Amino acid sequence: MLAAALAFGIGLVSAPAPSAKPGGARKRILFFTKSSGFEHSVIKTSGAEPSHAAGVLTELARAHGWEVTHTKDGRVFTPESLATYGAVAFYTTGDLTTVGTDGHPAMTPAGKTALLDAVRGGTGFVGIHCATDTFHSGVPRLAPAGDHADPYVRMIGAEFIGHGKQQRARMICADPAFPGCAELKAGFELTEEWYAFKNLQKDLHVILAQETRGMDTAGKDGVYDRPPYPATWARRHGKGRVFYTGMGHREDVWTNPIFQSVLAGGLAWAMGEVQADVSPNVQKVTPGYAVISPEK
Repeated sequence: MLAAALAFGIGLVSAPAPSAKPGGARKRILFFTKSSGFEHSVIKTSGAEPSHAAGVLTELARAHGWEVTHTKDGRVFTPESLATYGAVAFYTTGDLTTVGTDGHPAMTPAGKTALLDAVRGGTGFVGIHCATDTFHSGVPRLAPAGDHADPYVRMIGAEFIGHGKQQRARMICADPAFPGCAELKAGFELTEEWYAFKNLQKDLHVILAQETRGMDTAGKDGVYDRPPYPATWARRHGKGRVFYTGMGHREDVWTNPIFQSVLAGGLAWAMGEVQADVSPNVQKVTPGYAVISPEK
């Protein structure tokens, strides 16, 4: 599977762009998988063995000349530590300033500030799946928070509100020119745990959109009873490059060539190795993106 993914996406990575990061920092990725809330199976560890997601990401990164450091220890977030990475990738849940579910050390409030400052200063950020189920805004689940959304939510671009059952659904490719998406122009179908969002930022550059027509929308699947909405996107945050994909719940998605190509393209762009036009297009591509289905 990995070889197929590399063949699928490797040609999209152009010569590295100059970086302000010292030494080889641009090619280093911090993969942070602390679960203060629900812990997903793909990032659970057993003894010294890496999690499924960490193993796949490490192999994918190796093929692209990147180095991955994986940790669940929130104490890693200091200005000095963050300066050694070209990008930070999150697969996280909950309020990371609390120890929470997995028992690993929490991020300090100063560490959260350090992360947001680092991204604004030029460090790339890549959020995967439940990274939007992190640092919620403290308002009712379906209520928009507007300008009062948590600073992390505003940085990543949206806030998770729920999901229905895992089901096969279609992704619309809004930007096949984005790195990793050249072969996805016609869109694709995948079985996944699809996330629904609120507080979607107005400056998102939508790469993949959730096609809601044909999805089950009864009962707990009511979160999909809405127009198509962003599912994978990019945005600029100060000098930083922020990429997010809602895919990545299932083990078989992590080994899927499509997911690996999209993720590799997002990482390459976040670290400045490839360029892309990420002008806001959310209103054009998904004009009903702010519509949220009421509770059913």
